[in-house]
Amino acid sequence: KTLMFLAGFSLSLASLVLTCYALGAQGWVRSAVAVSDYSSNGSVIVTYGLFVGHSDQQLSQGIGENEKSFKAGRRPAGGGVAWGGCWASRPDRCAPVLDELRAALPKTLHSVAIVTLVLSLCSSLLGASFTFYNSVSNPYQTFLGPVGVYTWSALGAFLALVTMVLCAANIQANKVSETLVEALYSFYPASTHRGTSHSYGAPFWLLLLVICLDTGTAVVVVFYQRARRQRKQEQRKPVEHAPRDGILF
Repeated sequence: KTLMFLAGFSLSLASLVLTCYALGAQGWVRSAVAVSDYSSNGSVIVTYGLFVGHSDQQLSQGIGENEKSFKAGRRPAGGGVAWGGCWASRPDRCAPVLDELRAALPKTLHSVAIVTLVLSLCSSLLGASFTFYNSVSNPYQTFLGPVGVYTWSALGAFLALVTMVLCAANIQANKVSETLVEALYSFYPASTHRGTSHSYGAPFWLLLLVICLDTGTAVVVVFYQRARRQRKQEQRKPVEHAPRDGILF
């Protein structure tokens, strides 16, 4: 029992760590927005996460800047380090993503994605706590037992999946990357965009691993319960499994 619940605790703890990393990481998506107007031709590369991002302007024709500062960005007071360490590595090209989203729908969906991932983080924390508690105690008949582990593990996996769906849907349907380009480069309105390609980075796909880890925690507890039930059956008195005729005899 202790070893199995400790194995589940290890999975929950790994899920917690990966969720923390994904929450603060910058490279969720990298979008290349092709732009073309009367004086320039090329693409704008925007790379961002849930909180901060950066952009590069790559022109094959015309005069432009290779690096562009987010015009809404400002260094945190006291020289602190923002999410993802962006201010530490690229202080001249970083800004909160939400500050650049003007439309209500993409901004709302982006905010909801952040909230769902934070809730997934809390669920992983509670799942790890419940699993560890079960490894040192035996609250089998209460919510602190396997039922609680199932609940928090399932909720954490579900919220991580919702975050992935919301982010991908928001980027594709509401054209978040194009909106960021318009906000950062006023001379590249939507009429100058010639297509966008998206590639999702490791922090985004790590949420799949988070889902697998949370599911693995629940599976470990299922195996423990089955083994426990089987052991109880083996420990019953032989008379309980004897044929009825034998008992009457």
